[in-house]
Amino acid sequence: MGYVTTENGISLYYEEYGEGDRIILSAQAGFYPAGMQQALAKMGYHVYCMTLRGFAPSSYITEDYGEEWYDIFAADVICLADAIGAERFIYMGASHGAGVGWHLMLKHPGRALAFVAVVPGPHSLKEGTMSYRQMMMQGLISSPPPFDPPIRSDDARSRRRKVREDWLSSLPEADPREKQIDYGRPLLYCKTEEKLLEELRKIETPTLILGGAEDPISTPELMMRTACALPNCKLIMYSNCGHNIDTDIVEELCEETDRFLKQLASNGKYYSEVRY
Repeated sequence: MGYVTTENGISLYYEEYGEGDRIILSAQAGFYPAGMQQALAKMGYHVYCMTLRGFAPSSYITEDYGEEWYDIFAADVICLADAIGAERFIYMGASHGAGVGWHLMLKHPGRALAFVAVVPGPHSLKEGTMSYRQMMMQGLISSPPPFDPPIRSDDARSRRRKVREDWLSSLPEADPREKQIDYGRPLLYCKTEEKLLEELRKIETPTLILGGAEDPISTPELMMRTACALPNCKLIMYSNCGHNIDTDIVEELCEETDRFLKQLASNGKYYSEVRY
């Protein structure tokens, strides 16, 4: 664990797992300690999990960055990459963490070797601008739509989900400064769905999208439209899975991620070599 400091004095906290030169960077408001990132470290990847500015233990933020939140988050990822000497790296993010990834790919092209995007949307701009997290924090909604469907015929997976729920309920109440933050949704500057698709088509970075067929946030329709827009994309979707798929079927998603990254390293493509 450690901190890096941005040019304007913001402290960014990160935790480090694994070792070696296959570097994965991930940035989110917080990390579950038994998710994909930690599992990938056990598979031989060197993983850095950075807590976004505005959320403890990183520096609190009182300024509202408006539509620039995700651009600033993406710049913070580059700050961490530069601090650890990672000219090229793999970026992985889930939900809002994947939102950081879209801005990273667009604003800093060429830095990421690959993008592992878990339940990444991005949201249709017709759905509004406020994040579900902030709507709950401000009491605008009592709860989001159910993130995950009931599990069918898998007691071990049900127990894993219960452990995660117990961990979440044990966390201390968020600092009031965190409650005021609304980082909104990624790519808000696009203003229209048409412009958003135009931006996605610019992303050349090989991208793996992992999603749940019963996710009410990053819906199958959104992920399919995103996959169709990206020029170098592989989409994998699982039935009986929802928005927390990255902590639900960890082994499966890590195996797919490892397969994708090894394939990319072998021939530079998101699919196996064609022998004709």
